[in-house]
Amino acid sequence: MSRFWSDIVHRLTPYVPGEQPALAHPVKLNTNENPYPPSPRVLEAIRRELGEDGASLRKYPDPTARALREAVAKHHGLRIEQVFAGNGSDEVLAHAFQALLKHDRPIRFPDITYSFYPVYAQLYGVEYETMPLNADFAIDVDDYRAPCGGVLLPNPNAPTGRALPLSEIEVLLKANPDAPVIVDEAYVDFGAESAVNLIDAYPNLLVVQTTSKARSLAGMRVGFAFGDPALIEALTRVKDSFNSYPLDRLAQVAALASYEDQAWFEETCAKVIASRDKLTSQLQTLGFDVVPSAANFVFAKHPSHDAATLAAALKAKEIFVRHFKLPRIDQHLRISIGTPAECDALVAALTEIVA
Repeated sequence: MSRFWSDIVHRLTPYVPGEQPALAHPVKLNTNENPYPPSPRVLEAIRRELGEDGASLRKYPDPTARALREAVAKHHGLRIEQVFAGNGSDEVLAHAFQALLKHDRPIRFPDITYSFYPVYAQLYGVEYETMPLNADFAIDVDDYRAPCGGVLLPNPNAPTGRALPLSEIEVLLKANPDAPVIVDEAYVDFGAESAVNLIDAYPNLLVVQTTSKARSLAGMRVGFAFGDPALIEALTRVKDSFNSYPLDRLAQVAALASYEDQAWFEETCAKVIASRDKLTSQLQTLGFDVVPSAANFVFAKHPSHDAATLAAALKAKEIFVRHFKLPRIDQHLRISIGTPAECDALVAALTEIVA
């Protein structure tokens, strides 16, 4: 604490990211990173941008990320004015809180969800209500029918991994015609249905995506929002009042190249899904209850073993998973999908621990 802190700093409870272990070869299954490298085209694009002497780095990047937005718009069958690019989907969501969610009525999001949502609400003074997930950790869209200042939810949800079908998203949109509905699709490519195709039909829909997960670019920090041009303009106005150059030159060319290699993208997602299904079966064999997942992680608990104790025992073996000390989920572990070798190491360790 300091007497120089502003009042809001005293009130903040910051987001806590997953641990980044300083070890040579950890089995790192705690931050939902893709276990596979990005497309080789990404590395080629970065090398081209740097050139022989890296002289391009002395120049500012394109503040509008136009070439990237054009490529992503084409990929999704959208117009460029329907695409916003930001420094990771976290920044895109932060801008959405300021640009679209600060109204007279409180916004709504699930009680068990991405823990950055209440942090942003606190930071930007946005009132909110949390809607409880049902006993199976599924979102009940009926909880979001009453008038409110906006709806925000991940699909698939995090940390549970459960996904809503597109028909349920459309129910939400029809029930909230006068409020923004933001669908955070960070994990959509691992088995859920994207709402991007609903954008032209619903001017209140904003879809947020990232290159961090399915495209293996968590280290480059590139995220997007897709929606009606009026919503995109609101985000742009906030961006240009905060940071006109959120995406550096290397991030822009890297993300663009990742969209040019559809085969690599599809192959990577398929490998993650196959490993997820295999790991789910192995965990169930060990007695774990596993929530059905459409993401690149699973959410599991063991009826006979404390989750915090399991996480600590795994950490002692240099295997890192995520444990949340929160009501209703403090006996669950969120386990990111690693390579087959990493998943095998996890299963071998858990077999020893639970035995």
